Amino acid sequence: MMNRKMLRQAQELQKQMLKMQEELESATVEASVGGGVVKVVVSGKMKIESLTIDPDAVSPDDVEMLQDLVMAAVNEGMEKAQEMAQSKMGALTGGLNIPGLT
Repeated sequence: MMNRKMLRQAQELQKQMLKMQEELESATVEASVGGGVVKVVVSGKMKIESLTIDPDAVSPDDVEMLQDLVMAAVNEGMEKAQEMAQSKMGALTGGLNIPGLT
């Protein structure tokens, strides 16, 4: 049975988690590939905020390379965003592995 102290702690953890989720929505990471010809900004909620392609990277003769660069930048951005989210979650939960929170 949960006592009042445990209930308060659970409520405080819930407040902190809501605050962290808000922070993740506004937090972003940037990834770039190909010497910066393709850049992507990803939010902590795993949404692409922006994608920038240098016009020099656009060649009708090599669309495949551009596709690879965009995919690499997006994948790197998603990985960085996930690492950021896990880091913030780890700081909040003190390293506890709580299913469904990461």
